[in-house]
Amino acid sequence: MISRLAIAGYRSLRDVRVSLDRLNVVTGANGSGKSSLYRALRLLADIAQGRIIQSLAIEGGLASTLWAGPENFSHAMKQGSQRIQGTARKKAVSLRLGFSSKDYGYAIDLGLPTLDEMTAFQLDPQIKRESLWTGELLGRSNVFARREGAAVHLRGQDGAWNHVFYDLAPFDSMMTHCSAPGDASELLKLREHMRDWRFYDHFRTDSDAPARRRQIGTYTPVLSGDGTDLAAAIQTIIEIGDGDLLEQAVDDAFAGAKLDIATSDGYFELEMRQQGLLRPLRTAELSDGTLRYLLLIAALLSPRPPALMVLNEPETSLHPDLLPPLGRLIAEVAHRTQIIVVSHAPGLLSALDEAGSVRRIILQKRLGETIIDDDDPPPWVWPAR
Repeated sequence: MISRLAIAGYRSLRDVRVSLDRLNVVTGANGSGKSSLYRALRLLADIAQGRIIQSLAIEGGLASTLWAGPENFSHAMKQGSQRIQGTARKKAVSLRLGFSSKDYGYAIDLGLPTLDEMTAFQLDPQIKRESLWTGELLGRSNVFARREGAAVHLRGQDGAWNHVFYDLAPFDSMMTHCSAPGDASELLKLREHMRDWRFYDHFRTDSDAPARRRQIGTYTPVLSGDGTDLAAAIQTIIEIGDGDLLEQAVDDAFAGAKLDIATSDGYFELEMRQQGLLRPLRTAELSDGTLRYLLLIAALLSPRPPALMVLNEPETSLHPDLLPPLGRLIAEVAHRTQIIVVSHAPGLLSALDEAGSVRRIILQKRLGETIIDDDDPPPWVWPAR
């Protein structure tokens, strides 16, 4: 379970450190930085997939994602007696992401190419530093994998450092190019752990949404990000997952309702039986809110629970009456999966508070910078560049 998250230099997150629990809610007013924190988590996951540079490019490149304010605020700026203005930069351009748990910690530092490097990709971010260590806090003695520029060093079982890479490309992470059985087995283990993280963000429920159409059905222990395989995912839960909890979740939200999966020539289609109706409703007939709720149920009740699940504004299109049962379901699933919910819906926040122990992460904006409403942020040490 991730216990600490650190982000520096990413959009409004100039320097954010936050403690995490098993069930976490990120909340705050519009524009407070919730989406930035969600995207930063996705960027961390993209490192293990080998696409961190491409993901930053989609966001407009490093220049568009960097903190846009001054490197530091003077006391006069904070007091309002001096206008906000830039100062001479003392540190290198840097975007840093990191997390740690009781077992492992990882951090990455991205920057720009030096001026003497002959390349047409001068605006491409480069990976400058990476570190992997044991425990929650980086120290001198607990690092067992480090990357400095193009060089990667791994600590062997005898405690000695081995120089395993001399020319790692600046756009390749040691997480994807140096993880292997043997001395790098812990790096491999962490990479696979990060690849298991799941993100669900605004399922499509329009009339042409993939979830509304019949699909070829195969065992689906993990719902796809767009919900295309909803019917197969529900049938998989029924057969090899917690079918009883599925029934309870549906009945909690839609009293007396039942789900069926109609099959024909290998095609699956979800149907919903409701009290008072003479026939079941197909997914094409369901309201946007009902379909979105069923997608959330399928994601949360995966027979293959992830190490971390992140739900971005799951309340979208849901009727307020559905928020309490959603909160109860999320709290129940949090017993087996670490969950982060990004939301500003009071109904969902109240339901989560009532359903279980929740770590609230309240974001505020001050001088364009996202501030965590926490008087005691966890300590954190970044790898030195």
